[in-house]
Amino acid sequence: MKQTQPVLAGKHAVVTGGGTGIGAAIVAALAQAGARVSLMGRTLATLETGASGLDEARAIAVDVTDSDSVATAFQQARDTFGAVDILINNAGQALTAPAHKTDDRQWRQMLAVNLDGVFFCCREVLPAMRQAKRGRIVTVASTAAVKGYGYVSAYCAAKHGALGLTRALALENAGHNITVNAVCPGYTETALVHDAIKTIVEKTGRSEAQALEELTRSNPQGRLVLPEEVANAVLWLCAPGAEAITGQAVAVAGGEVM
Repeated sequence: MKQTQPVLAGKHAVVTGGGTGIGAAIVAALAQAGARVSLMGRTLATLETGASGLDEARAIAVDVTDSDSVATAFQQARDTFGAVDILINNAGQALTAPAHKTDDRQWRQMLAVNLDGVFFCCREVLPAMRQAKRGRIVTVASTAAVKGYGYVSAYCAAKHGALGLTRALALENAGHNITVNAVCPGYTETALVHDAIKTIVEKTGRSEAQALEELTRSNPQGRLVLPEEVANAVLWLCAPGAEAITGQAVAVAGGEVM
């Protein structure tokens, strides 16, 4: 019996924020589908741990807020695995504060990590993708890209910007067989959400169970999304058969946004 080749065999995928949480789940899904994966992020040791269990993977340190750091990291990735076929913009950060107490540093940090970084990484891969007439870009945005949440105005603004960038790039590159999409998870079972729960407990005096209930209340399924569920959506957008899907915001949120 003829064996079926993995759907992403031979493809080179870059995953930013690839060491933990959603990023680690995406790395695992892409690698299982046959891709060679460059894991990028701030903490090299964590990335190396993730890469060590994969057949073809490299850990590369990067600061996505610094365009020079991004350029260096992507050159290292290309030196190892060749041109980038798939880019997953997963690096992100969320800080909480009422808008009137959000200082300049926090505002700029949220835009730098969640929006500038997406742009810098896309800019690195698009020239070669356009020349090759193929490519897939997926940004892990958030339901905060399509609705507002209190106390994270800077984060919401950045994620809305990332979705706007996604839609613009999709139109610019549709004629080059490049798809550009966003996946928008709701509250997901990650360290980021557990930090949010800790903050709610510290600031309100509620129990962890009460804080968790507050976060899951927005999900009609009444639960946190699993990182693997987000990874499955990303894999679908990168696999053969998704060529006509571009410029979309795919919610993975239990029906929170439609």
